[in-house]
Amino acid sequence: MIIREYRPSDCREIAELFYNTVHTVNAADYSKPQLNAWATGKVDLEKWNSSFQEHNSFVVIEDEIIVGFGDIDKTGYLDRLYVHRDYQGKGVGRMLCAKLEQMVPGGKITVHASITAKPFFEKRGYKLIKKQEVERQGIFLTNFIMEKQVEKL
Repeated sequence: MIIREYRPSDCREIAELFYNTVHTVNAADYSKPQLNAWATGKVDLEKWNSSFQEHNSFVVIEDEIIVGFGDIDKTGYLDRLYVHRDYQGKGVGRMLCAKLEQMVPGGKITVHASITAKPFFEKRGYKLIKKQEVERQGIFLTNFIMEKQVEKL
């Protein structure tokens, strides 16, 4: 597995990974209407590409396919972190998260973690700030605002 910076040519594959991961990995914690509201299958690729280019964004590659991706903005907001359903528990998320955390030396990182991702972030030392309900297309989804203070390098 290798980790590298995001490229605009990655966007379509990342959008597919996002949809498939949400609809399989997160299916144990969210209802079908919630999954459909979260990942509609209609990502605005131009908008996503712009946000990935504005953030520190990385992908993990294995056998020439993207098996995970993540991004963090300049304020320390960890926006997206998704791992291919077939690569869960194989270190992809840890690799990505460690890389993203390095982008904010000596700062605070905030993430809005899904029910599914909350234990992963807790193991990495993130503290629960609050539980919240977010609305997507009139459907409410539970997530958790979590924070971690990162050591200075």
